[in-house]
Amino acid sequence: MAHFAKITNGTITQVIVVNNETLENKEFPESEKIGVEFCQSLFGADTQWLQTSYNGNFRGCFAGVGMTYDKKKDKFIAPETPTDPVK
Repeated sequence: MAHFAKITNGTITQVIVVNNETLENKEFPESEKIGVEFCQSLFGADTQWLQTSYNGNFRGCFAGVGMTYDKKKDKFIAPETPTDPVK
């Protein structure tokens, strides 16, 4: 199984699973083009999708809803969490 992240205005809005058979059992990066075309056939040609690695093997980490995508670094970025104020 491969995972694909939908990117809207730089933010991950959805992550879906695509069957390996749909991807012709190819590995990343060859699988990405096939997967993007498949996702766009389902959700619209004007949608943006990128493959993400559940194991974090590429693009920094596994993409999750609410994260952002840094195109220059080609990485998914988790939102910063606020720290507790020092008491």
